[in-house]
Amino acid sequence: MRVIAGSAKGRKLLSVPGEGTRPITDRVKESLFDILGAEIEGAAMLDLFAGTGSVGIEALSRGARHVVMIDKAHQAVQVLRKNLALTGLADQATVIRGDAFRYLADPAAQHGFEYVYVAPPQYQDLWARALLALDEHDLLADDGVIIVQIHPKEARPLTLLRYYLARERRYGSTLLQFWLRRQPEAALEPEFEDGVR
Repeated sequence: MRVIAGSAKGRKLLSVPGEGTRPITDRVKESLFDILGAEIEGAAMLDLFAGTGSVGIEALSRGARHVVMIDKAHQAVQVLRKNLALTGLADQATVIRGDAFRYLADPAAQHGFEYVYVAPPQYQDLWARALLALDEHDLLADDGVIIVQIHPKEARPLTLLRYYLARERRYGSTLLQFWLRRQPEAALEPEFEDGVR
């Protein structure tokens, strides 16, 4: 696992031992950031189940302004902090050891994120719970994007008040979903063909 592009390109990242985290392959990560493109520059991201920090660190390396990384596992947070130090990006990140859902429900939580990344432990339906919480508490910027990383077998229909599923991309055993804000005048939104915005 490594940083693919940007200021920390080529830096190897440490992994969290065990199976408590959901790793993202370099191939999927590269495809994700190809989709996001230059819009990641200057953006704020919330990484709800950060694990090793691979996605948030990649965002910072590519010019994101700030990333809030949350994980409740002590070992994951230790590895995450080490990876931020290895890449020299610690000053641009806020690391929180705690429960993602408690953060989402906190009135004092930061708002206005351009991106929220949701990649929780598999087969617990936590991705759907996180989307429902984001729909309720709305921490995103008006043009914000929620990105969900799950196994394709976990996917199920989900209807949100504020957001709609605009796009899906499958890479083997990984499915990426992109959720965008509904327009007030539109009951149903068309799927984007080019880009996520």
